[in-house]
Amino acid sequence: MSTVARRRSSLASTAQALAGQAASAIRSWPWWVQVSAIYVGARLASACIFMAAALHQGPNPWFPPKPDYWNFINIWDARWYGRVIANGYPSVLPTDDAGNVQENAWAFYPLFPALAGGLSSLTGLNPAASLTVIAMLAGWGAALVVYALFRHKVPHAPALWGVAFFATFPVSAVLQVPYAESLSLLLLAVALLLVVRRQYLWAMPVVVLLCLSRPVGVPFAAMLGLILVHRLLERFRSSGITGRTGGNLTVGDLAALAGLTAVAGVSALAWPAAAWAATGDFQAYTKTETVWRGQDLVPFKPWFDTGVDLFGPVLGVLAPFIFVALFGLMLFLPPVVRIGVELRLWCACYMGYLVVFLHPQTSTFRMLLPLFPLALGAVLVSRSKAYRGTVVTMFLLLQIVWIVWLWAWAQLPGGGDYPP
Repeated sequence: MSTVARRRSSLASTAQALAGQAASAIRSWPWWVQVSAIYVGARLASACIFMAAALHQGPNPWFPPKPDYWNFINIWDARWYGRVIANGYPSVLPTDDAGNVQENAWAFYPLFPALAGGLSSLTGLNPAASLTVIAMLAGWGAALVVYALFRHKVPHAPALWGVAFFATFPVSAVLQVPYAESLSLLLLAVALLLVVRRQYLWAMPVVVLLCLSRPVGVPFAAMLGLILVHRLLERFRSSGITGRTGGNLTVGDLAALAGLTAVAGVSALAWPAAAWAATGDFQAYTKTETVWRGQDLVPFKPWFDTGVDLFGPVLGVLAPFIFVALFGLMLFLPPVVRIGVELRLWCACYMGYLVVFLHPQTSTFRMLLPLFPLALGAVLVSRSKAYRGTVVTMFLLLQIVWIVWLWAWAQLPGGGDYPP
């Protein structure tokens, strides 16, 4: 072997040894440090994409072209949360000359702007900065709780990969902008963790806060109701066990679960009730929500309308049924079954809620984030590091698509732009 070849071999061996030592050192870090490193790395990658997209941002409704990073992330709904902090919620719904309700703050749930407003009062930060700080901290907290939730189902390594999938998902960049998604996901992850641990009483205040963060109370209450039915069926199937169900669930636990279900159901109606009380209009919240879709709320109909627009009159009518069937089949795939009954029921109820009430549009991608338990199912498809690394890479590339296509403003021929 020549001297050059020996040197190359020696350098390669040294590099492999250093890489092995680095990997070993990282594996020795506490779990929360590993999770934090993954999450911070993902958010830095998203920040780079945001900054690159901002360099190409042209004229828009908010600021001059080529804004800096902080201005660029404080657009779209972030401006609405700032208005809530500054002006609160209207006591009279704004209408046009024909009496049609116009866009207003009642579409935006109160917990996120309330926390940011409190932070502004305590620190003197402007509302935009406070909203950003709350969003970033909540996203970090969500990653930590997601890991703890996944660890109830799998060992450390796949749970960590699940966090990586969650943190790099194509729309995960929204977790670092002044939107309520990160706070809502933090509360959702905590609530799901407490439900999985069967700590139903502790979950009650968390669920109340969750229902004041984003409109996820209805599917969460539905999930709890189905879990209660499931536990009751387990009890009836358990013969010879007095006062206990399968899985060592006591009668007291069943009562606590029933109470949590009731709390979730009532809390899901709290914000629409607040809008009614403040404005005197029973439909204040639903009228406001439907302003953005341009039509009245008719369950299921928007999915069929969108299907017809995209695929024609025949396939378009069948498309929603095909989608629901495929999603239902996915929930019974072995990797997804391993995430557990509670998390599968949550995903089923949340997707059912979207199918019933959502008007499918470009914002739908962002609204898929609460399905984050499926990230663990995706991890469990294969133990191959090549597969898992490819998924993370694909997610990061799709973040570029989401930010450039939907976050950056580009004037459409008919006016406006597609919302993120």
